[in-house]
Amino acid sequence: MKRRFDLILILLLLTVAGVLFFFLRPGGEGQYVLVTVDGQEYDRYPLSEDRTITIGEEDYNILKIHDGAAAITEANCGDHTCVRTGEIRRSGESIICLPHKVVVKVIGGENSTVDAVS
Repeated sequence: MKRRFDLILILLLLTVAGVLFFFLRPGGEGQYVLVTVDGQEYDRYPLSEDRTITIGEEDYNILKIHDGAAAITEANCGDHTCVRTGEIRRSGESIICLPHKVVVKVIGGENSTVDAVS
């Protein structure tokens, strides 16, 4: 009897997690990527135009915009977390390179209706 309630509880939690994931994901397709370096706006680029941008010189990140998505494809930082993040295309998604203080964020398009989750 106790195992049955455990199974029901697990299934209920998985269902709630799935529903929350569906409704709390970032907004719709974005229109631009906003690039900031050390908190200052570096530039913004439309996701509709394919291009490759080198951000920085000695400490650099290479941002590739292709087919409506953006990704950092190369960086000379130590951890490469920004490269492993992969592509972003939905409004609100971001790629962050802490060692170089670079943030790439998708903006525009449909915004999510949820501001925060506690």
